[in-house]
Amino acid sequence: MTIVPISALEHFSYCRRQCALIHVEACFIDNLWTARGSSAHQGVDSAVPWRGGRVVRAMSLYSDHLGLIGRADIVVLADDAPPYPVEHKSGALRSWDHELIQLCAQALCLEEMFGQEVPSGAVYYAASRRRREVVLDQTLREKTLQVIEDTRNLIDSREVPLERVEPRCRRCSLRPACLPEVISRPRAVRWHERALRTTSG
Repeated sequence: MTIVPISALEHFSYCRRQCALIHVEACFIDNLWTARGSSAHQGVDSAVPWRGGRVVRAMSLYSDHLGLIGRADIVVLADDAPPYPVEHKSGALRSWDHELIQLCAQALCLEEMFGQEVPSGAVYYAASRRRREVVLDQTLREKTLQVIEDTRNLIDSREVPLERVEPRCRRCSLRPACLPEVISRPRAVRWHERALRTTSG
């Protein structure tokens, strides 16, 4: 079983091509937003106050059953409560699903590691200094399991899929390597399809 980094799940749910460039082609380029994210993670110690539990930062996570490895920004441990993961983001409060999948995967690892259910967690947004409480319900768990399987299949395929140009492309640090305007042209799509047929044949 191919081991999947938890970070790859967020990349996959945001953009399959981005995920493949990072986790298949080992391509990563910093820009303003990735630099802000790195800086925000370095400031987690002082940015997120917690009460009622022991705070463990940068906890290593794993799941032998799901084939996952990764790290949790924060896990709150209390004697009378299950582990409580907190994913730290540099931006403002938003309603994206990508980070919820990442958080849920962390919880699935914690459940295996600690042998107890993790019913909830949170995403903390540094720019707005707000915390989004997340109930890890069955729907989110099933979606996360599907993304784990799809991400593993993408990594195993060793292919970099094409994607359409989207508004999100403007902020992506991998834009110089991805060239979304180029690969979206019909001629590029036809060439990619022919190459895949040749490889599979």
